Amino acid sequence: MKNAFNYRLRLVTHARQHGIKAAARAFRTTVPTVRKWVRRYQARGLKGLQEVSRAPHSCPHKIVGELARRVVELRRRLPTFGAQRLQREWDLPLGHTAIERILRQHDLIRPRRRKYQKKQDLAALKATGALFQQISADTKDLDDIPHYWPQMKARGLPVVQYTAREVRSGLQFLAYASRRSAQASSLFAQRIQVHLRRCGVNLQDVTWQTDNGAEFIGELQKDGSRSHFPAAVTYFGSQHQRIPPAAHTYQSDVETVHRLIEDEFFDLETFKSRADFLAKASLYQLYFNLARPNSHKRGLTPWQIIHQLDPRPSLQVCLLPPAFLDYRLDASRRDDPSTLKGGYGLPSYP
Repeated sequence: MKNAFNYRLRLVTHARQHGIKAAARAFRTTVPTVRKWVRRYQARGLKGLQEVSRAPHSCPHKIVGELARRVVELRRRLPTFGAQRLQREWDLPLGHTAIERILRQHDLIRPRRRKYQKKQDLAALKATGALFQQISADTKDLDDIPHYWPQMKARGLPVVQYTAREVRSGLQFLAYASRRSAQASSLFAQRIQVHLRRCGVNLQDVTWQTDNGAEFIGELQKDGSRSHFPAAVTYFGSQHQRIPPAAHTYQSDVETVHRLIEDEFFDLETFKSRADFLAKASLYQLYFNLARPNSHKRGLTPWQIIHQLDPRPSLQVCLLPPAFLDYRLDASRRDDPSTLKGGYGLPSYP
């Protein structure tokens, strides 16, 4: 029933006015049931009509001793392991309900934090970091966006987006290419670092974080060439670190902005030509860096955060426009069939 308390109150009131048997007939219940609630009402008043816990006062099968202590020790050492996993991984001679009972007795079962709560915690942790300490870089495929794909095919628009994001402020840099290549990723990093150095950023404090894509990892390729992204980063004194395999949450900053730019740009804009595409991409990046408030960063824009933390950098730090990386690659290398096979040539450093 929806409101058991009111039902019992009407039952007791009717029984006191008309008798126990009459109340049992009127409410279609048994005489002992009516007597029970009348006695509870007489003993405790309105509180006697509330539901009483039916949990047993004692547990004859309660687990104590060394086995209970082992369960508690394992849970404290592995707080993310549930009862069934503890039972399975450690061959505990207990049922998972018994393990849960032990954990509950020692206050070791807490509500699992939801994804949005974890994001809030992560945002608060990142807010304690230094400015221009970490840049997350990644690539985004553009040929799986329904609104963009026909325009891409008809007008020869870019297929891959290169994205770099400064973690503390959320400052975003974009570039585009016809395909993924170590040559393009190296040029992308080189271009950003030259820009940051001109704006007075100490590049020795910067760490670039990437996934383990072939365009970033610097390993030997099938054609005998090697990815030069790490060299392009360390040439300026910065560091390069790679995330563990399949640890996609490590790149949450740049992955989040990939979803935003798809929703706010690629799903909305129509492009007349490559020049029109680059102009609109430049305008979106300006909007993102200078005008768009970030809800995970106290509603501030990247430029507002930079200016609050360090007023020395000029507005110029936000104004590096997107570029077509294919146009800027060394033409001789681009035309050489040996380098076209994997695109792993590296442009000369300034």
